[in-house]
This record gives sequence, structure tokens and C-alpha cells, in this order.
Amino acid sequence: MAKALVTGGAGFIGSHLTCNLHEKGYEVVVLDNLLRGNKIPKNVLNEITFIQGDVIDSKTVMEAAKGCDYIYHLAAILGVDVVADNPTETMEVEVMGMKNVGDAALVNNAKIIYASTSGIYGHNAIEQSVTEDIMVDPRTSYAMAKRYNELYLAALNEEKGLDCIALRYFNVYGPRQDNRMVTPRFIEQAIAGEQITVFGTGEQTRDFTHIDDTIKATILAGEKVTGFQIFNVANENEESILNLAKKIVEISGSESEIVLIEAPKKRYDYEVGRRYGNSDKLLSFVGYKPGTGLDMGLAELINYYKNQNSSS
Repeated sequence: MAKALVTGGAGFIGSHLTCNLHEKGYEVVVLDNLLRGNKIPKNVLNEITFIQGDVIDSKTVMEAAKGCDYIYHLAAILGVDVVADNPTETMEVEVMGMKNVGDAALVNNAKIIYASTSGIYGHNAIEQSVTEDIMVDPRTSYAMAKRYNELYLAALNEEKGLDCIALRYFNVYGPRQDNRMVTPRFIEQAIAGEQITVFGTGEQTRDFTHIDDTIKATILAGEKVTGFQIFNVANENEESILNLAKKIVEISGSESEIVLIEAPKKRYDYEVGRRYGNSDKLLSFVGYKPGTGLDMGLAELINYYKNQNSSS
């Protein structure tokens, strides 16, 4: 039985990854500081090893990684406002956390699968979907630290022969995501009949990728890819934020009004005008790429939120 450590495993993406690895028969260890709570369902939590601790603590990471074949490194500081207010801490957590994960992986000869971000593509003028070989342009502390860690993994592979994979996630959405992110925020506003607040013109586009697709791609990349590789994990569908809001209103049957508001100045670096990804490289390596349509994904998610409200 393969053994996997998931750092940040109690968070949105991490909890889904933890559940899927457990279901596939992996022995799972989760390391999380629980600053954002624990999103792992109780029935799964009872059957894995959970360690409350911080990824910047080298001894804790080394202990958590004992005997692991895989380290899925998802621990990070998230949220536009939080990152904008704490740029130094954001970079420290990324850089120190990766150093500790790298050291632990070397001791255990474990493969590292790292959650990077499409944010490293930055403000480049994009006329088509982005591929992994495009020039990156990270502008925020979060994106710069993610890019640094990609380079660090490349060096680990070149110098130490460690298998290292970086996955550039594109706007993941799904159950358990908190409302600092745009999709759950819009859905909560729509279900409550409140105004749906869209920053700027709403014409900025993103590539919304369903959590189930993201997790499947993540696990397949871990199981099938060796050496050092970077992959986009994108749905290849460009959707404006305004259209996202309109879809949510329509699918939920809400009467909410969509209101455009001025974005806070500290969000400037995050308000990229256009971004959507190309997952052809992922497909060529693992035989799979995301494909859940946004309408279907939103319908399932809206039902999830409505059921949550009715049971609470």
C-alpha cells in the first residue's frame, strides 16, 4: 500500500485529495495547522493519520513524511486580501515549507506533487489559452513564491534525481470552498437573495476547473509521471466573471441583482484581464484532462449549498 503525506490536507483542495487517496487505498497522513478549520469529513478523518502542525516546522514535516512514497504539498496562505496584507509571510510559508518538504522527500525518496498556480502567468497579454512554455510574469508575492518553488523542484530533480511535479491549478471550484473565493461567494449571495457583487467591469475572464477534475489530474500525475514536469490543470473554457454571476442566478432560480463595484486597490495585481489554460500536455502524459462543463458543475454545487442550508 502506497503512503502519502498531504500538507494542507484539511483545506478545500486538500480535503478532497485526502478523501480520494483514502478511497483509492493509500495510507494517508495529513499535516495542517487548522487556521482555516478542518474540511475533512469525520468518517475519513477517523481512518487517516492527522497531524496538527505547520509546514514551516522542519521537524514536524520530517516526522509526518516518514515512510511516505508521495508528498502532495498544498499548504499555503490563500485569499487575495490575506496575501495582499501579508506578502512577506506568504513568501516565507511557501519557500520555507518547500525547503522542508524537499528535505523530507530526499530522506524518504518520495515523489513531490506541488500545487502551483495559474497566477504565475501574470499580466501577459494573452491572445489564446496559455501553455506551460509561455513566458511567465508573476506579479504578486504569492505567484513569485510559487514560481520560485517550481524552480526549486527543477533543481531538486536535476541535482538529486528526485521526481518532482508542479501543477498549475486554474480557478478550482467545488464543495467545501470558502466564500473568500468568487464562486462560493456568488452562490451564497444568490441563494440568500442578496446583491451579487462583481468587482470591476466583470469582463475579466477565468478558467473554472471542477474540483473532481483537479483531484483526478493530481493523482494521475503523481502515479504516472517521473522526472520533473510542470502541468496546467485547466478546463480550457474561458468565462467572464459577469457571465459566471449570470449563470449562478439563472441556475439557482435566484432573483438577486448583479451589481458592479470598484475593486479595492490592493486587488490590482490579481485582477488579470484574461486567463484560460491549455491542458494538452497533461493529456499527453497521463491520458486525462479536465472536462466538466461549467453549467453542470455549477448546478451540482448550487444543489450542494441548498442542501447544506436546508440541513443546518
